[in-house]
Amino acid sequence: MLMAIGAIIAGLILLVWSANQFVEGSATTASHFGMPPLLIGMVVVGFGTSAPEMAVSALAASQGNPGLALGNAYGSNITNIALILGITALLAPIAVHSQVMRKELPILILVTAFAGWQLWDGNLSRMDAVGLMLVFVLLIGWSIYQGMRQPGDALAQEMTEEIHAMPLRKALLWLVIGLLLLIVSSRILVWGAVDLATMFGISDLVIGLTIVAIGTSLPELASSIIAARKGEHDLALGNILGSNLFNTLAVVGIAGLIAPMSVAPEVLTRDFPVMAALALVLFAMCYGFRGPGRINRLEGGALLLAFVAYTVYLLAFSGA
Repeated sequence: MLMAIGAIIAGLILLVWSANQFVEGSATTASHFGMPPLLIGMVVVGFGTSAPEMAVSALAASQGNPGLALGNAYGSNITNIALILGITALLAPIAVHSQVMRKELPILILVTAFAGWQLWDGNLSRMDAVGLMLVFVLLIGWSIYQGMRQPGDALAQEMTEEIHAMPLRKALLWLVIGLLLLIVSSRILVWGAVDLATMFGISDLVIGLTIVAIGTSLPELASSIIAARKGEHDLALGNILGSNLFNTLAVVGIAGLIAPMSVAPEVLTRDFPVMAALALVLFAMCYGFRGPGRINRLEGGALLLAFVAYTVYLLAFSGA
């Protein structure tokens, strides 16, 4: 048991560190090649902060642990909105000025609905996974179009301030090192998580929704808190929106391409509805129907309480 717990802790620490290096290296490399800051924020950073989820879910699917693969993706989405935005808003209320963010909010709702429709029959086939990946490619294309069309957006200005000066060779080195260590750390983490779940008779789905989801979301937690404390509210929200879109489409899509999987009934009756409800709540808070959207401290506290209640329920009934 100690080895499994040690593997989870070591895997998470290495995963978070390598993800940070990967994001730093990839964002700086993209900047060297002339990519607009808005695109770096929406595509490169969104992809990079979701790299831990991609690595863990892909490995879990290849090893025959579909619960861990889906639990990691959907659990990360729940953690991103309820825990990370909840904590971030408690520290510094989040105001939304970016027009691109206001366009991404309804897209998140549509993507969530599409993912739910695909899972409705209780299976994620390779055709379903292809559908998710096609939508993902279309979304990337839309992001590129928006990045070229609105270079002066509030998110672009905040992203410009966050890109650190670094020689191209060093940026490429960190990109490669970060990617390699992501793969190694995800292997360690998946082994520890599956071993611990087996030992305690807990489903790999619950392990994925809790320990693994929170761990793989740590890069988003760190970047969102730092951004909010600097007053870069659009960047804080952009990290979460980008990550949730990547998780719902690419993370689940890649796992499904590797190994088609059956979907546990509780995913459809418990976890997916919670994720969808939180996406709707986020839309209502941040869209800004009569002005800039905003998550105040009271709403942040409510999101955090929702996360605690959901996690306690999961752990209380994990043996069911």
